[in-house]
Amino acid sequence: MKTWFHSWRAAVRIARRDAWRFKGRSFLVLAMIALPILGVSAADLTVRSADLSTEESLDRTLGQADARLTDPSLGGVPLLQDPQGEGYAPVGNFDEEPWPEGATDLTKAIPPGATSLEDTLGSGKLRTTHGLLHTEIRELKAADPMARGIMSLDRGRFPEKAGEVAATTHFLEASGLRVGSKLTARGLDADYRIVGAYELPDSLKTDQVTALPGAFLAPLDKALKADGLAGSDATTTLLLSVRGGFTWNMVQQANTHGVTVASRAVALNPPAQADIPLYQQDGWGVYEQSAAGTTAELAVVGTVVGLAMLEICLLAGPAFAVGARRSRRQLGLVGANGGDRRHIRAIVLGGGLVIGVAAAVVGTALGLALTYALRPLLEDYMGQRFGSFDIRPLELLGIALLAVLTGLLAAIVPAITASRQTVLASLTGRRGVRRGSRVLPVLGLIAFALGAVIALYGSTLTDQFAVVAGGSAIAELGVVALTPALVGLFGRIGRWLPLSPRLALRDAVRNRGRTAPAVAAVLAAVAGTVAVSTYAASSDAQSQASYEPQLPHGAVSVMIDEEGGRAVPAVRTAVQQNLPVDVRADVGRISVGKASCSMYGGEEGCGRFEVVVPKANRCPLWSTGQEDPSERFSKAERRKLVKDWRCEEKNVYSGVESGVLIGDAKVLTVLGIKDPAAEKALADGRIVSFDKRNLDTNGKIGIRLITDIAKADEATEKGEEPPGVVKSLTAHQVPGEQNAYGLSMILPPAAAKAAGISTVPLGAYYSTSAMPSSAQQQKLDAEIDKTGTAVSLHIEEGYVSESDIMLLALTIFAGLITIGAAGIATGLAQADAEADLKTLAAVGAPERVRRTLSGFQCGVVAVMGVLLGSAAGVLPAIGLRMTQRREELAWYREALDEGLGAVSLPYVPIVVPWGTLAALLIAVPVGAAVLAALVTRSHRTLGRRAAT
Repeated sequence: MKTWFHSWRAAVRIARRDAWRFKGRSFLVLAMIALPILGVSAADLTVRSADLSTEESLDRTLGQADARLTDPSLGGVPLLQDPQGEGYAPVGNFDEEPWPEGATDLTKAIPPGATSLEDTLGSGKLRTTHGLLHTEIRELKAADPMARGIMSLDRGRFPEKAGEVAATTHFLEASGLRVGSKLTARGLDADYRIVGAYELPDSLKTDQVTALPGAFLAPLDKALKADGLAGSDATTTLLLSVRGGFTWNMVQQANTHGVTVASRAVALNPPAQADIPLYQQDGWGVYEQSAAGTTAELAVVGTVVGLAMLEICLLAGPAFAVGARRSRRQLGLVGANGGDRRHIRAIVLGGGLVIGVAAAVVGTALGLALTYALRPLLEDYMGQRFGSFDIRPLELLGIALLAVLTGLLAAIVPAITASRQTVLASLTGRRGVRRGSRVLPVLGLIAFALGAVIALYGSTLTDQFAVVAGGSAIAELGVVALTPALVGLFGRIGRWLPLSPRLALRDAVRNRGRTAPAVAAVLAAVAGTVAVSTYAASSDAQSQASYEPQLPHGAVSVMIDEEGGRAVPAVRTAVQQNLPVDVRADVGRISVGKASCSMYGGEEGCGRFEVVVPKANRCPLWSTGQEDPSERFSKAERRKLVKDWRCEEKNVYSGVESGVLIGDAKVLTVLGIKDPAAEKALADGRIVSFDKRNLDTNGKIGIRLITDIAKADEATEKGEEPPGVVKSLTAHQVPGEQNAYGLSMILPPAAAKAAGISTVPLGAYYSTSAMPSSAQQQKLDAEIDKTGTAVSLHIEEGYVSESDIMLLALTIFAGLITIGAAGIATGLAQADAEADLKTLAAVGAPERVRRTLSGFQCGVVAVMGVLLGSAAGVLPAIGLRMTQRREELAWYREALDEGLGAVSLPYVPIVVPWGTLAALLIAVPVGAAVLAALVTRSHRTLGRRAAT
């Protein structure tokens, strides 16, 4: 034991001195191992700090209160809830009765001796330096100790009088206001002074102002209702402070009054599942992640960590081999003085241990510092503040041990290689005769075949992505094992190459021990990039095929659904003045009731309309008032009916109720619909229809005007026709499959007026001569903002791919890894090829040969790695796409069986990103070769004769 300890101690000391002597090589290996450790440790700290504890989460929702009472709008009927107060259900069976609804008096649920604090939340449009901004309005006595923690005061103070408000820092940035500015709301004459700025720790990007209870929302609602506008939709909750905490029994008592409770005491010490009545009801329970799901997550994490370690080992291995070769004379002296092979292995492994420990310390320390320094940026990006800076020593220690293990694994092969050299070969610098392993290629071929079979099985016979990923990983490891043999096959093309590339290729083949790991490292990086790129390009092609534009490319729509279209003329003019408009088509909508009613009604005195679909044209699957189609039709009948023209559904959002638009022939021009008959029909005062289901046998369309929405809903539930006046209008059906972008019909203004149908302006459609630029859009937004109206503006830009940046980043990442790995191999080649370079100089070779030879040595490694990695990376992507195709086909068949509408045959293409492959196959090897050539000295370096 003592001898073993002293031998390893001496080996580590030798390795430490050797690492310090060759600082450049040591720094390179240390950086390779430390960078992943830095990333993993920083990610661990970020996730742990961002994941709030229960206490921290309660402080942000309850402040210092013991509970929050909430009205779930169930009319005060008794209910059951979960411990968090998020899930609840009324007591009783309401399948045959109307669902309870209505307000509840929260004060009935306050226990004796409790202190309460109102917290009311609504919204309104506040005037800013730019115009109007839709903002949350909160009424809370924020300075009360019970509310401490819900808001974090940044500067100033919380409001103390009725005319004061505090605002979030995000609101102040967006509005252009500051602490001390006056604040007004649309429809309200009163002014408020901003006395403080705060932030919501859980929502940093929320625009919110806070006033004292009763100081803002009540006057605002009164003013808005006086003008016939919608109110603030305010809701009130109660914060409670109770001596001894709000227990689970008190929560259940509050539930009898129809109130839900979020309790601090219950959240910290939840009751047993058997003591929660809600979980005893059908359809309720604690949903825990299955063991299979947990195993799959662990398998994914293990696979990622394993592949990362493999790649680091493959990259760092050649660098350790460089050290072993440069120190072979020193290792030979150890053998000459009585050291055996295990001592030499210990010295090389000691180098891996020393650098691994240094990388662990440096990587972990930098991870801590980086996370702490980037914490404000990460919080702003995530939109919420972290909790405490949560450092888990055991987790960081495990990550650090990963670095040590990686350093040792990377040094294993160089240690074994160095120990096998004879003392004479080490002292004289002779390489000896080395034969490649015959077992490794066989094992690699078996692993590749086995992995391919597993991936094929996973993609064709199972629905498990993990099977495909596991098989692909095994196949890739098989290719890595085959790399030395494949490098030898590449050497056969050397006879047709010029001098420098021929020498580089033969040198790479002759020294497979240091070429194969570098090629394998490049292979691993490129294979992952190709796999992700192929999958991303295929998914992008699928998304592009399923994209449904709302308008023709470059077209613009602007709609205003408030105040009866009072601001529509000003907005129409603003769009025409600021965008390159070609054709403008003014449009309107049908209005039932008051002119100020919104499109979908809901306010008092407002109605709605609906298109009367003839009974013969209604889809049998979903006819009004009938039972589930699975109970009335067989599977074959449902599949047939789904494809029936009466059951077709359109998913394009038109922004218009029922797709009915008031307009003229200019709308057809903007939408690109070329039908002279349709233009003539609009000119003659007839409806132009794009959905033949709406036409009856006489070629007319019925529009029902409903003034009593409650009675209409009641009739619909009974399967009866809702009450209302039906207007019958003559229509022209557009033939063929014209793309109307979600519109079902266009009703000319003259026809609506003749039929007694009230209309109000809605907005306009525009065609443009060029795609509006960003500057033009920003200017338009500023002009629209001046109108003080909520405007729905859409500019059809067509499908915008989100994967282009990702593919570019992956390509750059693979290029950097490839160049780095090839550079390591080049450095090792230069160390090994000193004798060859001296021989070239002795026979009169030009000085540029050294530079070109170094460049081609680097390029050869890059080419071989990129070629093999490209071939290996396509396999997992194809397997994953095939598995996804099978899943979507299964869902499609299930949808057909259930009789669901709007289903189409899934399109799951497999697209190879040829641009990415071209960049990898051409740009990366050329870049690696040029860089290696530029950093290599071209003049001769005379070497001292080696001692014998």
